[in-house]
Amino acid sequence: MQKLLIIQTAFIGDVVLATGLLESIHEAYPQTQIDVLVRNGNESLFTGHPFVHKVLVWQKKQHKYRNLMQLSLAVRKESYDMVINLQRYAATGWITCFSGAREKIGFNKNPFRFCYTRTIVHSMDAGKGGHEINRNFQLIGHMKGVQLKKPVLYPTASDLEKLLPYQHQPYICIAPSSVWATKQFPKEKWIAFLDALPQNIKVYVLGGPGDVLLCNEIIEASSTNNAVNLAGKLNFLSSAALMKNALMNYVNDSAPMHFCSSVDAPVTAIYCSTVPGFGYGPLSTLSYTVEVKQALDCRPCGLHGKTACPQGHFNCGFQIEIAQLMATLPALTKQ
Repeated sequence: MQKLLIIQTAFIGDVVLATGLLESIHEAYPQTQIDVLVRNGNESLFTGHPFVHKVLVWQKKQHKYRNLMQLSLAVRKESYDMVINLQRYAATGWITCFSGAREKIGFNKNPFRFCYTRTIVHSMDAGKGGHEINRNFQLIGHMKGVQLKKPVLYPTASDLEKLLPYQHQPYICIAPSSVWATKQFPKEKWIAFLDALPQNIKVYVLGGPGDVLLCNEIIEASSTNNAVNLAGKLNFLSSAALMKNALMNYVNDSAPMHFCSSVDAPVTAIYCSTVPGFGYGPLSTLSYTVEVKQALDCRPCGLHGKTACPQGHFNCGFQIEIAQLMATLPALTKQ
């Protein structure tokens, strides 16, 4: 049986998008053993995944480079036939080169590309690279019989069971936080959105353990009595499953948007400093993108967002109108 390793050690959303390759490869080569390598914290995305044999984890928070060397040895010991590296940075390039794999595939921007057996040009040009899943697919496009697939997550029976108390009435979800401050719809605007919602609609506020305070502040400052803070209470897969059955999900250009894509959940993606043209937009059947109506000379200010608005005004967030979000609510909630 052929053994294959997919490397994606970036943020949560990037790993979710990489699952499209799992779908493509498994469909064409169902007997292939597929392993994945991710950074610590993202391994739970693959709990119970039907196509993943093993998850290798790079512990980056402490002893980063010592752990990198140990991981490189572990990868080499596996004797992979093929290593596919989605990352463009030196550390994963080193793992790929040291793997000893017969085929080593990655993007041309990686410093260790000289040892790859196949190199693919990486382009952020929307007209050339398209969506991130298209860019990723280029790495396996030479494989006979593979077809482009959307990313998919597989919540477990345990994840679904955790949600039973929350699904007795129609609801929407909001995920107000982001790793990057300028990709995050302002707190004041989230509060205004909750105030504008019909009082009879349930709202679940999602996030990680580090988002509990922000979510509490939004709920407490709003006039709604029907919002529940679930930040830190659900894992990635449970959050995705809850979003799947929501009337609508309101998210930033961040990981929760990709959760929606992975379970085909309805989504309204709010873009502040970034733009859909970068190729990370929603892939759900029912999806909307919301961004400031007027052109801003300073937007976009960066591919990944920034820790603060370089201009100090954050107009790309504050000038988005609440009516733009309300317009994507299903008709049922407007009665």
